[in-house]
Amino acid sequence: MNLKEELTDNQLYTLKILRTPSAGRTLARWLMGLSGVFFIMLFVPWQQNIRGTGKITAFTPGNRPQTIESAIPGRIASWHIREGQYVNKGDTIVTLSEIKDKFFDPNLLTRLSEQVKAKENSIESKKSKTEALRMQIRALRNGLDVKYKQAQNKLKQTELKLVSDSVDYEAEQIRFRNFESQYARNKTLFEAGNIALTKYQDIESKYQESKMKVVSSENKFLQTKAELINAQINLAGVQAEYQDKISKSESELNATLASLYDSEADLAKTRNEFANMEIRNDQYQLIAPQSGYVVKAIKAGIGQTIKEGEAVVTIMPENPDMAVEMYVKAMDVPLLSKGRKVRVEFDGWPALQVSGWPSVSVGTFGGEVKVIDYVNSRAGEFRILVTPDPDDEPWPSLLRVGSGTKGWVMLDDVPIWYEIWRNLNGFPPSLYEEPLDLDSQKAKEEAEKKDKK
Repeated sequence: MNLKEELTDNQLYTLKILRTPSAGRTLARWLMGLSGVFFIMLFVPWQQNIRGTGKITAFTPGNRPQTIESAIPGRIASWHIREGQYVNKGDTIVTLSEIKDKFFDPNLLTRLSEQVKAKENSIESKKSKTEALRMQIRALRNGLDVKYKQAQNKLKQTELKLVSDSVDYEAEQIRFRNFESQYARNKTLFEAGNIALTKYQDIESKYQESKMKVVSSENKFLQTKAELINAQINLAGVQAEYQDKISKSESELNATLASLYDSEADLAKTRNEFANMEIRNDQYQLIAPQSGYVVKAIKAGIGQTIKEGEAVVTIMPENPDMAVEMYVKAMDVPLLSKGRKVRVEFDGWPALQVSGWPSVSVGTFGGEVKVIDYVNSRAGEFRILVTPDPDDEPWPSLLRVGSGTKGWVMLDDVPIWYEIWRNLNGFPPSLYEEPLDLDSQKAKEEAEKKDKK
């Protein structure tokens, strides 16, 4: 090697050191590729969703766990079931015994039945008495009519007799005045000696006889007048007498009716007590309202006293229609509608959920939004009920009511960059179209089919 070559190698040593290593170029290529992939991924569709947590429940309220309560206070006499046992509708669960001294009598129903019968007989007797009093009042009214008409007829007869007697009295007075005038003239003639004594005495006899007839006619007239007054008094007396009798009978009738109504009220009260006692006797046996499994005995001890309306045992219906009770934020409720698809993850079932790409999720199950509450259930949260999606995989048969769940209500597709930007800024999901509930969606589909035909 000569000196020139040595100098050239020494001068280019620095440039050789600055040369880029091959590993650095490879890393740069990888970074540029990943950046490109990331940039492309920003425009990949991402399905927006609303997250919520909750638990498994039954869609129908009657299929949810229910407690059997005692309608009466009592003491537990015996258990007929055990926890976890299956019971049919109508099976006896618990037998209670009485704790109130008012109901200790074992023949209380018989006593009440006898009271009801006695009150019914008493009411029948009072009804018969009221009917008899009504008949008596009718008879008195008929008697009043007859007696009053008789008194009226007698009064009329007396009035006619008075007229007749008054005419006779007037006639006798006229006849008496005529005889008096004849007697005065014949007396003057007799004193003058113009007529015989026999004729004078005959005229005097007729005069005295006429005078007597006037007095008799006057007495008869006055007697008839008195009879008229008595007939008028009798007419008023008949009405007063019968009215008094009728008033007494009506008063007694009203008193009997009042007693009858009181007896009917007592009878109704006794019948009500009898019916309540019959129902109470049925309450000593706590009956299963529907078929299901006994979950828990809340009151367990024999001889333990329970209060009225206190829960004794919990029953889980046999085949509840499973649903998920989810809670979502209030800001997301306007975006929900009935019929929205939901992905559900159950506790105890391993799952890999990619919320934006439900097609690649594993271990989740499909559902539909059926109910959206109109009021908040928790502070700032609303409850929704999700039922199984009939077009998706069935839910596991081993699910238990009360198990925890996570859910994602699926909305519309947006680019990933928009979803990242939305989450960084805390914005709610957006909808490009107004959500349609299930009924509206079906109606729209039917309308489209008709248009195609």
